[in-house]
Amino acid sequence: MDALIAKADAIRPLSKKRKAGAPAARPNPKAGPSTTKKPEDDATAVSVSAHALLPRSLRPSSPPPDEAKKYGHIQNKRLRTQLSRQSAQNARNRRLAKDTDLLLMEDAGALQVETEIEKTWRVGQSDIEKVAGEQASRGRQEWKLDGGPYCTRYTRNGRHIALVGKKGHVATFDWQAGTLHTELQLRETCRDITFLQDHSHFAVAQKQYVFIYDRDGVELHKLKSHIEPTRLEFLPYHWLLASVGNAGYLKYQDTSTGQLVVEHRTKLGACHTMCQNPHNAVIHLGHQNGTVTLWTPNLPHPAVRLLAHLGPVASVSVDPSSGGRYMASAGQDGTVKVWDCRSWKGAVRTWNPRGGSAILEWSQRGALGVATGGSVNVYMKPAIQNPFPGVVAPPLYLTHPVPHRPLTSVRFCPFQDVLTIGHQAGVSGILVPGVGEPNFDSSEADPFENKKARREREVKGLLDKIQPDAIALDPDFVGSLAPPPKLSTAVDGAHDVPFARLPRHERLRVMGKADETEEADGGADDGDNEDGDGEGKARPLTKAEKEKRKMRGKNKSLKRYLRKQRKNVIDPRAVAVRTRLERERAERRKARAVEKGEEEPRKPSALDRFKRPS
Repeated sequence: MDALIAKADAIRPLSKKRKAGAPAARPNPKAGPSTTKKPEDDATAVSVSAHALLPRSLRPSSPPPDEAKKYGHIQNKRLRTQLSRQSAQNARNRRLAKDTDLLLMEDAGALQVETEIEKTWRVGQSDIEKVAGEQASRGRQEWKLDGGPYCTRYTRNGRHIALVGKKGHVATFDWQAGTLHTELQLRETCRDITFLQDHSHFAVAQKQYVFIYDRDGVELHKLKSHIEPTRLEFLPYHWLLASVGNAGYLKYQDTSTGQLVVEHRTKLGACHTMCQNPHNAVIHLGHQNGTVTLWTPNLPHPAVRLLAHLGPVASVSVDPSSGGRYMASAGQDGTVKVWDCRSWKGAVRTWNPRGGSAILEWSQRGALGVATGGSVNVYMKPAIQNPFPGVVAPPLYLTHPVPHRPLTSVRFCPFQDVLTIGHQAGVSGILVPGVGEPNFDSSEADPFENKKARREREVKGLLDKIQPDAIALDPDFVGSLAPPPKLSTAVDGAHDVPFARLPRHERLRVMGKADETEEADGGADDGDNEDGDGEGKARPLTKAEKEKRKMRGKNKSLKRYLRKQRKNVIDPRAVAVRTRLERERAERRKARAVEKGEEEPRKPSALDRFKRPS
């Protein structure tokens, strides 16, 4: 039976143990070579190791990478070990991320010309559609609608699109499969639309309030705190719905709990321009006086205030390909400017497009779409990001005329080379090669996810939700060490204490504003009481100091107030003194009574030797 079990790759029964006291087996010289089992010959050990893993604590630890940060200056051993482990893990993750780049086989592509005489902007949509594949050419569509002008919005995976007309026409559908989700006629003014965590819920900025609908068009919520909204933005990692309206208030609504997180009064009037920085979730607002302000939920005032244009700001957009480093703004003064969000020391590039104010939008690959007048122009980097002193437009990559005016919306489809234009007569889609990211991360946004994957991603997003307090201009501060305090001193020579936690007299002493007169007077008193050669004597006081010292503590109302404050304070030393005084007073009273003969003296007892001397 044991042989059959061993042949089945199972754990063999253990051999019988040698009985205590039995003589050890002696090697037999006639038996030939030794038959001692090696570890690799043990069938039990081999069968266990094939189906089990060594615990992580017992595995040999690999040395940390060279680019990992060192924390040898931290005295706390536990904190130093934890930070070093995190730094080594982050360095290994960066190496693995570089290795995964080898798996990204798709190429973004772009329009290329054979000679310098040819220009890419001369290529029309019909020529691009002939060369593109069947699946890519689906983005070349034209939807003629009557409720315009229209605004559009895509989901994060680029699979679904939402349309909203100013007259109240709302529709959401899967544009790749041609499946309509819902279509509503709200019969009132609608200004903007946005998806929430996925295509199953979307919010519409209507005439009075913000309304939330589900995939079937059923009204779920009416957000009465968002009054007369004009623009909407959804922060996917924080589950926050941000809105700004004619009242000039920027409001954040938590869509997971339904609570209004915070509202900021911009004090700059009605706002019709808003966008978000996908890198740090900061909201950018464009105002009527030409300023652009950057807002976070944890600050009641704008984090950055920038005078961008001489007239009202028409559009603002942030480049996602550079990690939110560049921002483009367009004003009604007829200028388009590109700003560096790291310094804000002036526009990187400025030009005047034809047709007045423009609508801007950045793509995933850093292409800038500018809709102005009756055409849409696309500019590619690095021309629009390189500093240029003149007011000259960068090299044009692609252009497309749109006869339907006005142009109200420009949206690039994620992971697709498609640009959607919203105008008075409906929505138009054109092909722009090289603007979409060809490789997607299925854990972030998967265009081919099913119902189960969508639910799993929604649950994971709720568990990993970031708190609004973590939104800042520099998102790298999370997890970093706080800088050492600038001012620190020693209290009683024991240890260093931060300046903010020092007592008030110590803080004044550090700043050089402490009143040293009281300490000088105390030292003089101590010197006068000491016996010696005059080493403890202080300098003679002037007339003004004597007058000040004479009047100190003469305020009776202050004494009365302090006495009342000390009434209910229990001090152990004061209690001990009162007890001793009471005992002495009782002994004196008893002694007087004995002298007068009123009481007989107490006779000594044998137990008095055990009494504690007073």
